Amino acid sequence: MKLVYIAGPYTADTTWQTVQNIRKAEEAALHYWRKGFAVICPHKNTALFDGACPDETWLEGDLEMLRRCDVIVLLPHWQTSPGARREVKEALDCGIQVWDYPDEGALPEDQIFTEHDVFVREWE
Repeated sequence: MKLVYIAGPYTADTTWQTVQNIRKAEEAALHYWRKGFAVICPHKNTALFDGACPDETWLEGDLEMLRRCDVIVLLPHWQTSPGARREVKEALDCGIQVWDYPDEGALPEDQIFTEHDVFVREWE
């Protein structure tokens, strides 16, 4: 069974918007569970833990889980999230497949860099 990691915006200007981001990630996670994948959804793992630890603590834990995955799935607007951009960079460095949600297509590395160069490369 392949292990999928969901990446996309979490933090928002309001709690309501953050909850909406969590729900979008939850929807994608359920989609992949129903397709036979095991799924890590960091949005649900630490939902509303905001402020309990520094944000870097959550991100470092997320990156550790990501390194064990076969696929990272990018939610719409992932580029707006510094954490998701860092996750994409880590996935590429680790040779993890990158898929676009909801299209479910694997994105070749050159397409990710071409379309999102400014976002991914800032972590290099």
